Amino acid sequence: MKTDIILSGVGGQGILSIAAVIGEAAVHQHLYMKQAEVHGMSQRGGDVQSNLRISDKPIYSDLISRGKADLVISLEPMEGLRYAGWLNEKGWLVTNSIPVVNIPDYPSDKELKTALDKISNKVVLDVDDMAKELGSTRVSNIVMLGAASPFIGIDYTAIENGIRRIFGRKGEEVVNLNLKALAAGKAVADNMKSR
Repeated sequence: MKTDIILSGVGGQGILSIAAVIGEAAVHQHLYMKQAEVHGMSQRGGDVQSNLRISDKPIYSDLISRGKADLVISLEPMEGLRYAGWLNEKGWLVTNSIPVVNIPDYPSDKELKTALDKISNKVVLDVDDMAKELGSTRVSNIVMLGAASPFIGIDYTAIENGIRRIFGRKGEEVVNLNLKALAAGKAVADNMKSR
């Protein structure tokens, strides 16, 4: 088992929380894991990315080579497209459809859609709207994690338990909201995969 994941988005979207939950799940499944530092402008609005590697065998590098990633999880569509070139032939892009327009020459919606349509293995969803429907925009990153969960290579129950351990100190209400967000994202991915 080996899964190489690139996490991307902009500062403040919760990329580190996604990595923490995946890491917690991996460790409790007795898997090896390496995560590269988060690169980019970590203040709200700057682009960020990190490499996360999981395997049942020792991992010697924390960086993923171009064309070798199994999964790109992106909370921002242009950032997802930026790292799509790192995907291998069977890799999946799981991205938010709603842009964070943080630069003057940001691509139009039509340009984004055209570029995303060129990627065959993808799940594109509005995690912001889904999170809002669940009652808190703060769980949009966990909706995204749920949508990516079928491609991570870790048991879904281990990811649920990772959420319980990471968010447990914040109380049962926060844990349950994040578990609902995870399930909502997974349902969308499962539906898109079956098409």
